[in-house]
Amino acid sequence: MTGFDHTRSDSSLKVQTPEGIEFVIYPAGFLIRACAWAIDSFIQWIFVLVILISTEITGAALGFWFALIAIFALNWFYHTAFEVFWRGQSPGKRFMGIRVVRSDGSPVNPGASFLRNLLRFVDTFMSLNLIAFVCMIASPAFRRIGDWVADTLVVYTAEARSPGRFVAPALRCPGMPWLAEVPLAYPSRKLNYEEKQAILAFARRYPFFSKARADEIAGTWAGKLRGEKPDAVLEPLAANATVSASTYLLGIAHNIGGRTV
Repeated sequence: MTGFDHTRSDSSLKVQTPEGIEFVIYPAGFLIRACAWAIDSFIQWIFVLVILISTEITGAALGFWFALIAIFALNWFYHTAFEVFWRGQSPGKRFMGIRVVRSDGSPVNPGASFLRNLLRFVDTFMSLNLIAFVCMIASPAFRRIGDWVADTLVVYTAEARSPGRFVAPALRCPGMPWLAEVPLAYPSRKLNYEEKQAILAFARRYPFFSKARADEIAGTWAGKLRGEKPDAVLEPLAANATVSASTYLLGIAHNIGGRTV
């Protein structure tokens, strides 16, 4: 993915794929990240308590060294381990509906996750979090020093739209009434999160394209996603190859969650 741009007015970041399709990610602000950090800190203290209790059980000498190693690992690898194996989310981030990604919207990798968390001690110098606060307030994408160095962002996830979450206004996507008359279409394989977001972004921007431009943009995606469907899910758009590329993508957008009202 290429084409990184930001818009201060709505705290959103536009990411453009090589095919020319743009989608928008929404950086999480200081308060919601602070809540996620507080939840993770509480969980870490529970682990510390368990470690200390285990120290008493295992004996003085062995227990002391076990506690030192365990607490060291907890402090330095808690966030990295969760972000790598839990799609960019620690328990606190998952509860608050946010996750860590690369600046182009792609999933965070182990190296970037380790680097951003290695520099956490700078952002939280003397446990005051003042440096992190100043950096995030000054940054249009709410980045702390670790995010700048590792080229990462903390963004809202699709689950943040669920009731009871702290939802950014930008996540309340407008309806797409132009999808109401488009028959449902199905891709030939399961789509991942980023692909769904790209297709929905195309559907939202469709009214701003000419028909020829829309078909040109959709052509690459449609060529990859067309395929036969099981007889059990046949719909009016079953003959995928007979419809235009843009209509096919709009049908998929309609199917995977494009709101029409």
